[in-house]
Amino acid sequence: MNLLYTEVEDDLRAAVRAVLADRCPPSAVLGRVESDTPYDPELWRTLAVELGLAGLLVPEKLGGQGASAREVAVVLEELGAAVAPVPLLGSAVLATSALLGCDVGDAGVAALLGRLAAGTVTGALAVPLSAVPGAFPGGASAGSSGSTGSAGVRADADGWLTGRVTSVADAFAADVLVVPALGPDGPALYEVATADARVERVVSLDLTRPLADVTFAGPGRRLPGDAVAALDRALLVGAGLLASEQLGVAQWCLDETVRYLGERHQFGRVVGSFQALKHRLADVWVEVVSARAAARDAADALASGEAAGTEARVAVAVAQAYVAGVAVRAAEEGVQLHGGIGMTWEHPLHLYLKRAKADEIALGTPAHHRAALAPLVNLPPA
Repeated sequence: MNLLYTEVEDDLRAAVRAVLADRCPPSAVLGRVESDTPYDPELWRTLAVELGLAGLLVPEKLGGQGASAREVAVVLEELGAAVAPVPLLGSAVLATSALLGCDVGDAGVAALLGRLAAGTVTGALAVPLSAVPGAFPGGASAGSSGSTGSAGVRADADGWLTGRVTSVADAFAADVLVVPALGPDGPALYEVATADARVERVVSLDLTRPLADVTFAGPGRRLPGDAVAALDRALLVGAGLLASEQLGVAQWCLDETVRYLGERHQFGRVVGSFQALKHRLADVWVEVVSARAAARDAADALASGEAAGTEARVAVAVAQAYVAGVAVRAAEEGVQLHGGIGMTWEHPLHLYLKRAKADEIALGTPAHHRAALAPLVNLPPA
């Protein structure tokens, strides 16, 4: 285990940070979130194509960068610190990880991975943002071959999909959807062009990551491979890397609050000189440092071993059980310690609080991950 950042990771962070500082300041995000184009397509093109971030997880032989979860984690830290309105989590993490869990020897899967890696198309995994690792829509679970329920999307023998999935992250920006569905032969993943589905944007708490309800009544192409394992892998990787985005949110909130309290004067003194405020910020600092260790451990475990192995599952559960709460606490402290301006629409802090709160229930709540952790470390049931 190595939690330190490598020179390559530092260089990658610097490149992403420079682009975001130039193209995605808080004022630009504030101006975009309530518009009809909440995503920034030009920023996404720069990140995905020119910096090659869309293909970080994709092996070089399939057209990607051949990087690991550690590099993606660094990118997500920076995107979280900027609450950047780009679909990297949905496309380059969730949809791409699901496809990497399929049979990549299949020409269709390889071609789709290549297009996603090149940034010529954007993808999304058609599951609710609250979906948790280990569960397949309809009731199948990781390690099983059948299904027991009736929810989710259905597919017939000809690959015609019907059904509806709510609260899908990044579907609004996607060209292609990777859809878990129950077919006549059991659970499977299907490739569906977004144009063949009805994607309806819904009101979401996090304005910088719009959600959509997706209704299917059209054709899909079945992707070969173990769909249950592929979906489980994608959600596990997504949950583990989401911790790095939450870390970026928490770090920005802490840094911005320290900066503000160091400049604001009241009663002839710098506000940050008051002992009570120092203690509050020190508590947040300790939590952020601990959160960084947990998030880095999850990214390193996902990069070092089998993505769905026990070590990775433990690291992801620990990270999500802890870091999600730290991000919310850092954002809430930031809003309070900024006083009145922290409550205004014009200040970007509310975007960070909403991102932190939305991420807290994304890909499993802290309570879910604590419950998942217990049997992994042989804790007896409560």
